[in-house]
Amino acid sequence: MENKNYYISNPPEEYDAIVIGSGISGGWAAKELTEKGLKTLVLERGRDVKHGEDYDTEHMPPWEAKFRGQGDRKLLEEEYPMQLRSNVINEYNYHFFVNDKKHPYQTDDENPFLWVRGYQVGGRSLTWGRQTYRWSDLDFEANRREGIAVDWPIRYKDIAPWYDYVEEFIGVSGQAEGLEHLPDSKFLPPMDLNCVEKDVKEKIESNFEYRHMTIGRCAVLTEPHKGRGACHYCGPCSRGCSVGAYFSSQSSTLPAARKTGNLTLRPNSIVHSIIYDKETNRATGVRVIDRLTKESREFHAKVVFLNASALGSTQIMLNSTSDAFPNGIANSSGVLGHYLMDHHFRVGASGLFEGYEDSYYHGNRPNGIYIPRFRNINEQTKQDNFVRGYGFQGGASRPSWGRGTSMQGFGKDFKKKLRDPGPWHFGMTAFGEILPYEDNHVRLSPDKTDDWDIPQLEIHASIKENEENMREDMAQTAVEMLEAAGGKDVSPYFGEYLVGEGIHEMGTARMGRDPETSVLNAHNQTHDVPNLFVTDGACMTSAACQNPSLTYMALTARAVDFAVNEMNKGNL
Repeated sequence: MENKNYYISNPPEEYDAIVIGSGISGGWAAKELTEKGLKTLVLERGRDVKHGEDYDTEHMPPWEAKFRGQGDRKLLEEEYPMQLRSNVINEYNYHFFVNDKKHPYQTDDENPFLWVRGYQVGGRSLTWGRQTYRWSDLDFEANRREGIAVDWPIRYKDIAPWYDYVEEFIGVSGQAEGLEHLPDSKFLPPMDLNCVEKDVKEKIESNFEYRHMTIGRCAVLTEPHKGRGACHYCGPCSRGCSVGAYFSSQSSTLPAARKTGNLTLRPNSIVHSIIYDKETNRATGVRVIDRLTKESREFHAKVVFLNASALGSTQIMLNSTSDAFPNGIANSSGVLGHYLMDHHFRVGASGLFEGYEDSYYHGNRPNGIYIPRFRNINEQTKQDNFVRGYGFQGGASRPSWGRGTSMQGFGKDFKKKLRDPGPWHFGMTAFGEILPYEDNHVRLSPDKTDDWDIPQLEIHASIKENEENMREDMAQTAVEMLEAAGGKDVSPYFGEYLVGEGIHEMGTARMGRDPETSVLNAHNQTHDVPNLFVTDGACMTSAACQNPSLTYMALTARAVDFAVNEMNKGNL
């Protein structure tokens, strides 16, 4: 039953460790494994992207862009339709996102899943939003407390030292607030709130108990750090950052791994499946198809780390079939592919703030405000019609001359009017937790394959009553906070949300205490195959409402430490 159509044309190469994926978690796995002395092969399915020299559009002005920054709409709509719906793709960065036509997947027409992907060295670490928040036991204990899904096999105390370790390396700017449910990080100096944000913060905190507002906590440097330069507020972060002011695999983890001399990076290497040896109950390596030539080959190693993104890793596992695992490697529980999550958003409010016309701000701050979760954090904030909660991101700003595209007028006076910035507005958008539902799932298509003869992924997911009730509350609280802060013409907004649009897909190979109900144990080690680890978003048991990337990084560093110790003991 084991992938009979796969043809090997080259003898395998041997390594101590293989890492599949080079994004946020894959870069960390590479750094940690190589620094611990393991000869490590990193396999990336996409093209190579070299730090700095391959950021061709980083500071490109609109007049140098073929479509003046507006993009080739015909190309984007025909070949990048799902990426385009995410509202993060544009003429300057579309080369960092996949071509949907070349990389199809199957999803429901009525409830489509939006799978935003970046197939290149560095993955989505080149384009992520860089918001960086710790989880707390409010999050790690939630499933057990509410009787939902399965319990996380770890608690905050287990991961706290690894949050410290990761933050000290990547550099996180932020303000300590002393909140138990949003633990403080090891911070670099925070970015400044602007004048409107400072007043809104004061009024929210004085009018509402348990509500706080702070500057966003982000993996963007406010001072030089470990050879990387501080942010100079230029603005177009998603095009790449040649000074390394924001954390990416290119700027941080991969250079550290290269420095050891133990790294082999192989781009254009699509992993077909994991090789499993039933006699030893171990993964012995991976089968790879060259993206360009379609040549097939194997690579062998003593330990394998899956970091191909939540759904990418699960797709590989589902396609790794054998007599021992007919439904996918390490899937004796049958839960592989289930309990898919994201963060739902596109709900919030905005308002006009008068009286600050003589004030402006410096540059393009790559960050905003954050209002941590304030629902269901204790008995006083418990809600009757939904569990879990949400946080707000946003900020205050003044529109520049670009506002003229939506204004009536022409001529000299019109252009003169646009020389001055417009009025202050404050907008906030909520990001809420989606519960882990078994029927939110992925599976391999029985009849559709991609250009490399790998089964396409079928993705089925929707939000349900808990999230719908939460969304009503999101809009209501956004309005009441802005009105209490003195905003005028405050109005809520309810945008259409597609699961996946938060670009925080999680779950499908969850951690747990019981091998019968989970894929991974407390160390991100598969219950069934001891030398196979999954440390990207697939491992998540619940979603919390905070951006998850920091947790992926900490879990990865922790899992590598465990794996290497086990190897040294002869257990793997």
